[in-house]
Amino acid sequence: MVKWLVCCSILFVGLFSCNTRNQQEEPPLLFVPEGLEVSVWAESPLFFNPTNMDVDAKGRVWITEGVNYRDFRNADGHKVQDKGDRVMILEDTNGDGKADASKVFVQDTLLRSPLGIAVLGNQVVVSCSPNVIIYTDEDGDDIPDSKEIFLTGFGGKDHDHGLHAGQLGPDGKWYFITGNAGPHKVEGKDGWTLRSGSVYNEFTPYSTENVPSQISDDGEIYNGGLVIRINPDGTGMEVVSHNFRNAFEVAVDSYGNMWQSDNDDQTASCRTTWLMEGSNAGYFSEKGNRTWQADRRPGQTIAEAHWHQHDPGILPVGDVYGAGSPTGMVRIEGDELGEQYRGLLLSADAGRNIVFGYNPEVIGSGYPLQDRQAFVSSVDKDNTSYIWHQVEEDTRKWFRPSDATVGTDGSLFIADWYDPIVGGHQMRDTVGEGKIYRIVPKDKKLTLPKIDFTTTEGQLAALKNPAVHVRAFAMQKLKEQGAAVFPQLVNIIQNDSNPFFRARAIWTLAGMGAEGINSNLPLLKDPNQEIVLTTLRALSANAPERLLDEALRIAKEGSPLIKRELALLLREEDWGKSSEIYKELIKAYDGTDPWYRNALGIGMRDNAETYYLANVATMDPAKWSPQIASLVWEWHPKAAIPALKARLENENLEIEERDLALETLAFIFEKEAVEAVKTAADMEGVLGEKAQWWLQFRKYNEWSAFLQDWEAPIVLPDAQPNLLALKGQLKDSLTNQEQKQLALTQLAENPSGRLHLALMGAEGVFKNYNLDFSAVNKDEKRPSVLKLLRHYFGEDAAIVEEEILSLGKDPVAGKVKAIQNCAACHRIASSGNEIGPDLSQIGQKMDYPTLVNAIAQPDAAIGFGSEAYLIALKNGAVLLGLLQSSGPVVTVLDFQGQRHVLPAELVLTRKQLPISLMPGPSEMQLKAQDIADIAAFLMQNNTSN
Repeated sequence: MVKWLVCCSILFVGLFSCNTRNQQEEPPLLFVPEGLEVSVWAESPLFFNPTNMDVDAKGRVWITEGVNYRDFRNADGHKVQDKGDRVMILEDTNGDGKADASKVFVQDTLLRSPLGIAVLGNQVVVSCSPNVIIYTDEDGDDIPDSKEIFLTGFGGKDHDHGLHAGQLGPDGKWYFITGNAGPHKVEGKDGWTLRSGSVYNEFTPYSTENVPSQISDDGEIYNGGLVIRINPDGTGMEVVSHNFRNAFEVAVDSYGNMWQSDNDDQTASCRTTWLMEGSNAGYFSEKGNRTWQADRRPGQTIAEAHWHQHDPGILPVGDVYGAGSPTGMVRIEGDELGEQYRGLLLSADAGRNIVFGYNPEVIGSGYPLQDRQAFVSSVDKDNTSYIWHQVEEDTRKWFRPSDATVGTDGSLFIADWYDPIVGGHQMRDTVGEGKIYRIVPKDKKLTLPKIDFTTTEGQLAALKNPAVHVRAFAMQKLKEQGAAVFPQLVNIIQNDSNPFFRARAIWTLAGMGAEGINSNLPLLKDPNQEIVLTTLRALSANAPERLLDEALRIAKEGSPLIKRELALLLREEDWGKSSEIYKELIKAYDGTDPWYRNALGIGMRDNAETYYLANVATMDPAKWSPQIASLVWEWHPKAAIPALKARLENENLEIEERDLALETLAFIFEKEAVEAVKTAADMEGVLGEKAQWWLQFRKYNEWSAFLQDWEAPIVLPDAQPNLLALKGQLKDSLTNQEQKQLALTQLAENPSGRLHLALMGAEGVFKNYNLDFSAVNKDEKRPSVLKLLRHYFGEDAAIVEEEILSLGKDPVAGKVKAIQNCAACHRIASSGNEIGPDLSQIGQKMDYPTLVNAIAQPDAAIGFGSEAYLIALKNGAVLLGLLQSSGPVVTVLDFQGQRHVLPAELVLTRKQLPISLMPGPSEMQLKAQDIADIAAFLMQNNTSN
């Protein structure tokens, strides 16, 4: 999702109108809430292609540029920075509300599409896979005097699923977030090594084979994208949440809450989520070797399956808001924009041309984020309500917000990448255009404060500053003073009306030793539960033994939010010291709060078996409360197998209770659990059917060792060993030219043989062969296969995009054509298949010309997760499709929509392809007019739903 972000100087100049506005009325620059106004603060050529922002103590905006992003995907004529991408400093020198100066801080060949920046004092921390680089400006001349590779080994070079921005949290530690373009192998300064991978691979010139089930130095398996926390000296690295697809930025607020937004597989399942420490965010299977598609159960919605929301041990998803391409995040903690915006969480989404706003509210023990609102948008609030007009080019849809950050004066900055494409595959804006918008109140003028870190007063003022790293640096300076600033910090805690300021003072005091800790202890009884939450976290980070002293009382008296947090913070504590505390926490579980349940799963993962044997095993299984049944599901301990079997077979229990017992057994990877499910498979009705499904599913993953004698139906493509012999003949150096040509001709006569030829072409076998390939694709009728063969054995005649754009459009005819040509692979509203991306909301991410380009040139921008593979089997068959799991079991969704679940030992070889499964216009026999009509229908169809 990277060339999704910039805005040209003629953006929204009355060419287009919104459905709620008169056709002649000039739309605003951007839509913002009443009482706020927006202006262009900076634009190209002051900078190009902005990917991330931060603000320094002078109020200057620092930008990372991504000019060189994925230039292997872009045609000639795009802007290129031959000396590497740049970090730019932008400044409003005359105070007129618009930047008038820019300078290059650094241009570095190590910077190829950097996606993160943090400015902390004289240090500039840049995130650019595979590195976190710290540039230090010792003399303040805005030129780095030294460069340090702080961390290295992150996957995703030149890829927006790689390393993203770092933030210094209120605990004084760095938080870095990375997407799932692994593998990640990162060593801290103390030697502790993180290893993370998954089944996700994407074709790039820099790709390294991504491998799931890697074990880090703490013995844990971390999957996909993740958040690490690390000390400023590079020691003490730990994973605080994992298993994202591509969470673009983590925002850590002054309470210590982590917030992220995560992208989907183009299935209208993007999410904004509050992260619990130690959580599994649920994108891949438990070991990262299966995608959600491979794990999807009958009856599950895409969103439920996408984030594994019915699996134990998974973080509650938060707000699933549909299609999009989420990017930067920030939380507004001051009142400069207005008191009503204090605490507002902002989540930019480049795909939706919007910055969402949330007011995080504690419900139970978590933050479900139920009040999503459109805060900033280019298409009137939220483009789900946008009605497409038949115009050639709608540049409102090119507003691609890459980041949001708060200035030292409290103004809000929005970086715009500006491009018709969103999704990180290709750029169509050839000049690298970009904008930064500034949002301020209409009724007051915001002025830059003069920040002085050399005095106590200046540091205390900076502690309250709305800019994230200005206040973080102030915390560092105040800690250096120690006891001298205790009274001022205590005064903030006791008297300030802004709880975020109080929280910052709590963290600062907690980092000053025993006296600071003692000053904070009374706050464990504060009436504001988020202040209590902050105090708990500060104690845990700085004096865990003091937290343990208070924990039993808190477990009895605290709110659900506080008890939930306690369950997380004590997860590393010795069970002998924490068992009574967890007993109290378990008593308080209401059986329905998903965050509380998940926290007890995280906190008791190493001790659940012990607790079960001591406190649950003696109960009559038929009399389990819903709370107990729910926790046993979350923990799924081996010791519970007999009780679960009894509940499953107890016909006096409700069907839902028995089904929960079956599901719990399905997550216990022991022979006894398998035998219980095998018995249930003989039941009549829905439970027997579900048991059969679980056996079939687990046969080739976690239960494979226990089901070797259980006959699971495997449907393989027809065995054709003769094709392997013909391939061998082609490859044999002793075979003469005539024999090779004969073998090629015979392979070309067979549908599976033609796939073998394509695989050999992909492997480069024919580079030095002088053979006649003219017969390879002449009899091929399958559009996806025909396209593949033409890629390796012939040229395809492309439709000229400009020709399509010059035609009239008939959405009514387009509906018929879309159903005939697209629904075989794509969902359109409530019908169609799920091989390719859902097209129901495609108009929320693209304008008409861009959609035309996607149909006319399907290989120009292949969606992440939609990469095609050729899989050769040992029986001679070949599969063309999407790889959905890799490891002991290989799952392939072929180009015709059939899912093949295969033991890995049946696979001979596999090859990732540089082209899409989607046939081109000529393979689908689409004329230019057909594409115009289909695109018109899709734009009209999805935006009116």
